[in-house]
Amino acid sequence: MNLHDLFAIPLRRTPTKIALHFVDDAGQETTLTYAQLHEAADRLAAGLHAWGLRKGDRVAFFIGNRPEFVIAYLAVIRLGAIMTPVNLRYRRLELSHILTDAAPRLLVTERQHLHLFDELLPDDRASLEATLLAEELAQWQAEPGATPIPVVQADDLALIMYTSGTTGRSKGAMLSHNNVMATMTALLAAWAWEPADRLLLCLPLFHTHGLVVGLHCALAAGATVLLRPGFDCGAAIRELTSGAVTLFFAVPTIYVSLVEELGKLPRQDFGAMRLFCSGSAPLAAETMMTFAGLTGHTILERYGMTETGMNLSNPYIGARTPGSVGAPLPGVSMRIVNDRGEETPPGEMGELLVRGANVCLGYWQAPEKTAANFSHDAMGRQWFHTGDIARQDPETGYVTLLGRRHELIISGGFNIYPREIEEMLVTFPGVAEAAVIGKPHPKWGETPAAYLVCAASIDESALLAYCRTQLASFKVPSEIHIVDSLPRNAMGKLQKHLLR
Repeated sequence: MNLHDLFAIPLRRTPTKIALHFVDDAGQETTLTYAQLHEAADRLAAGLHAWGLRKGDRVAFFIGNRPEFVIAYLAVIRLGAIMTPVNLRYRRLELSHILTDAAPRLLVTERQHLHLFDELLPDDRASLEATLLAEELAQWQAEPGATPIPVVQADDLALIMYTSGTTGRSKGAMLSHNNVMATMTALLAAWAWEPADRLLLCLPLFHTHGLVVGLHCALAAGATVLLRPGFDCGAAIRELTSGAVTLFFAVPTIYVSLVEELGKLPRQDFGAMRLFCSGSAPLAAETMMTFAGLTGHTILERYGMTETGMNLSNPYIGARTPGSVGAPLPGVSMRIVNDRGEETPPGEMGELLVRGANVCLGYWQAPEKTAANFSHDAMGRQWFHTGDIARQDPETGYVTLLGRRHELIISGGFNIYPREIEEMLVTFPGVAEAAVIGKPHPKWGETPAAYLVCAASIDESALLAYCRTQLASFKVPSEIHIVDSLPRNAMGKLQKHLLR
């Protein structure tokens, strides 16, 4: 089975059901049933095949949330080609790297973005043979009857997704149809997806959260995707309280905005909502608890990566612990190991390793980076090193993430995990967001420095006094910086290297 086979099930069951409802920035609506969506994709696949697109070819997508993204993606994987989504915030250096590394033959984009590719050097776009504009998609379509459909195996590549590159050049994670389907089938079961679900999807489709967790699962479940170009707080609240939405997936920064806005409004009715989910970055326990008080819904926090899809999740039925990402999803195994690669007992910190069909095949054209991120245990089983420091609760088995391995602060020989300090700082009145990094110190090696976004003026001396009542002395920030905003990527993930 491949992704196309999985998506074909609801097409056969409910062809007239609405698969996609899109509203653009001008308020123009587009609605596609399952039959209409797949017919458009099949016609585009026929046109792309006639152009010369073949199994294994890479196709770069630099396109916003719109129906043409979905149609083009379904057409590409139908032919066994490999979709390479590109972050819309990327510019010359990042675009040059991905285009030269993945060497796509075809670019799918919008007219408004063409100038970015015109500015690239000829060598940067040497592999590109054509550009498919979303505005001209109909011109590429053809009658599908005579199109020879290749045999697409489950282990064939479906996606090359580039990591966010917060510590260096982004790497292309090779995700097979099987890898993607493993995440989908785990989430469809663990989160009790239903054909009656209606997902409000504001997350960008170039990221695994929007593309795999959102779009893929909804289309496989036979649900309806309410696709939006992006997140608008007021519009989102109106839709979430309209009774027309049952699912909402977002990043922590979106939930922070919702909490701020809902705090200004009379009590809203979220009675039709079945599940609020958060991922892509750590969700502050304070935000989770405040949101629950305002809406009556406890956010389900989960944990995944570009390379692995989804790994862990708080339960759909059962206690959801603030600050925790829960337990492994179906089909996923985990270990927490020390610096010597030895498994640590529950309660002790170490690096989180995962294993399962969801884990990528490696990094595109980078065998040395692949080797550096995988290891084998004594039984010969392969494990992926997430780079995240974690601790498993001895009683619940739930996992708490403490930060990235490279973010560990060592002060006077003591290990300091920034997340612990950040979680504490946002409990101080007026502090909306916090980021902690290590700064060089002549005596201690490093000391923690805090960067704060504040919703109101704060007394820094009172804040430091509060810190001393909550933390060991060596964890108290040696510097406090008040900033207008924290540097984040398109998915809200903090880019701490920019603070340095």
